[in-house]
Amino acid sequence: EATSASSPLANEPSIDVDDLEEFALRPAPQGVTVKCRITRDKKGMDRGMYPTYYLHLEREDGKKVFLLAGRKRKKSKTSNYLISIDPTDLSRGGESFIGKLRSNLMGTKFTVYDSGINPVKSTSSLETGNLRQELAAICYETNVLGFKGPRKMSVIIPGMNMDHERVSIRPRNDHESLLARWQNKSTESVIELHNKTPVWNDDTQSYVLNFHGRVTQASVKNFQIIHDNDQDVFTMDYNYPMCALQAFAIALSSFDSKLACE
Repeated sequence: EATSASSPLANEPSIDVDDLEEFALRPAPQGVTVKCRITRDKKGMDRGMYPTYYLHLEREDGKKVFLLAGRKRKKSKTSNYLISIDPTDLSRGGESFIGKLRSNLMGTKFTVYDSGINPVKSTSSLETGNLRQELAAICYETNVLGFKGPRKMSVIIPGMNMDHERVSIRPRNDHESLLARWQNKSTESVIELHNKTPVWNDDTQSYVLNFHGRVTQASVKNFQIIHDNDQDVFTMDYNYPMCALQAFAIALSSFDSKLACE
């Protein structure tokens, strides 16, 4: 869930983030809502066009712990965000590179990858285990109620095995991708999520969702994902089986301008 907000933090059990890379890819503990905050930095050269997004964990003592940073790449034909565990190093070749979010030409379909190798660029001698994993796919549909209506989105993530570990999905070509599986209705070992449809409120003449105190400002960028305006601070809460990298990348996709969805 990504939401514009500025609300107090509820009590939550402490979450271990000593190893940032491991934490970012680890599913949230079952039964726990991981409460985070995204800050959008538009200051400095190019930041207006290419802002940097910082993800922090909100601790129950009020302290914030840095988790991830993301920024759109320049000179890329499609929207392409690099995600790093170092707030000062957002380069593709850096050791802190942990994943990326890439869109189609229309900006309506996105795929989230880890830092593995692109199969197109790999050699046959390479182990399959080094190929990149697809961690999520996000599809935005044209608004059903015209351009003013709420967004409709579907999220596809790898499923979990019996040991509560994420199923590894390492496509060798486009036919094996999460998007292709979803479009072909081949959804074995994947989980399909949808955003909760806002309800029209006659009193406020607007679409509303109940964010249970976590949201205080209306925004088209507010959404809740469930199983079947220019604010610069956003809350981002996620639950099992999602991990921080999946949730952050899904939130980044919602900030991106989509021709068919605004």
